[in-house]
Amino acid sequence: MSPLISLRHLRAFIAVAELGSATRAAEHLYRAQSAVTRSIHELETGLNVELFERRATGMLCTAFGNALLYRARRAMQEFELGAQEVNGKSVETQGGVKTRVPSGLLNERRLVAFIKLAESGHMPTVAKALGVSQPAVSSAINDLEESVGVALFKRTSKGMLPTDAGEQLTFRVKRALTELRHVDADLANLKGTVEGKVVIGALPLGRTFILPKAISNVLARHPRLRFSTIEGPFDTLAASLRAGDIDFIFGALRPADYARDLVGTPLLDESMAVIVRGGHPLAGKPGLTLAELANAQWVLSSIGTPARGLLNQAFASQELKPPSPAVETSDLALLRGLLLHSDMVTAISARQLEYEIGAGVLKALDVVLPNTSRVIGITQRAESHPSPGAVALMEEIRQVVLQYGA
Repeated sequence: MSPLISLRHLRAFIAVAELGSATRAAEHLYRAQSAVTRSIHELETGLNVELFERRATGMLCTAFGNALLYRARRAMQEFELGAQEVNGKSVETQGGVKTRVPSGLLNERRLVAFIKLAESGHMPTVAKALGVSQPAVSSAINDLEESVGVALFKRTSKGMLPTDAGEQLTFRVKRALTELRHVDADLANLKGTVEGKVVIGALPLGRTFILPKAISNVLARHPRLRFSTIEGPFDTLAASLRAGDIDFIFGALRPADYARDLVGTPLLDESMAVIVRGGHPLAGKPGLTLAELANAQWVLSSIGTPARGLLNQAFASQELKPPSPAVETSDLALLRGLLLHSDMVTAISARQLEYEIGAGVLKALDVVLPNTSRVIGITQRAESHPSPGAVALMEEIRQVVLQYGA
């Protein structure tokens, strides 16, 4: 979120946009008209755009104003839902101007301290990160707890841990701030520039070639964009996606019934292959069977991972006992080293080792692994509205798949 954006200014902006007048907005918010007008002026100055057309009949949003209004409404809805949830109230969404967000919640500095404390659990660390005193952080948290009416943290031997209410509010605040983080990029896009930061949850099946190629292509056209990737298991990335910490996940999709709040877009299918070093005794041998690999020394991903499950099913489909690996690892660097310096074998998508296979130092054996195909694609949060940079990258991923990956 831009440091120029004040949440109190945003609330005044929403009221003016929805009521069409600074006077009516001031009456609704129980604020002086001059204060509302000043909020709009400071927003326009900070964002360097005109948010309203001033007419005799009232104030009408410009294209920039509509872009900000969309993000601001989504953010305020998250704040409202958070306030309801921490107090055990039923979650409702209603039209019109919202006034149920506690004013004490609309303080961006306080919210940043709250999020950092929820993530680290260590108040001195938060104080150092924000460049303020520890009492200042403590005061900010106390003010926030007083505003929402519940305890948000509990002291434990492991540090300050969020209460259930604290976890609920953390989730909502992160999602709200994510919406506002995209404001500058949205406004720049209306001016013809694609900029901002895109955070991608990168799964193994997508990050060896497709994602790097897509990022480099997008950067060539939009050099003001910045990209960051987060690696991890799908469940961990999905939690970050829901909270707004990442923009989308690229890699193997989960079934449609995995979660209702996530939407996967399939792009290509990828089957597993058995990979060995180039000089392996089995390399180049035609028509191998799984039975011939039963006594091989395997290096595989851990039990419970999708790839391991598919491999076990492939062996079971031919009434063979699944391989018992000598090494279990999800570290691609370690896997690569073991294959290059031994006669070990692995089962993995060839795409994850395509540079080594292309150079001839690793080879895919001529053996069929039945029913090991997985769908690679993009996973987003349902009803999300990605930033222009995220949209550009997702479209480029699709183009790279069409060009190289089909």
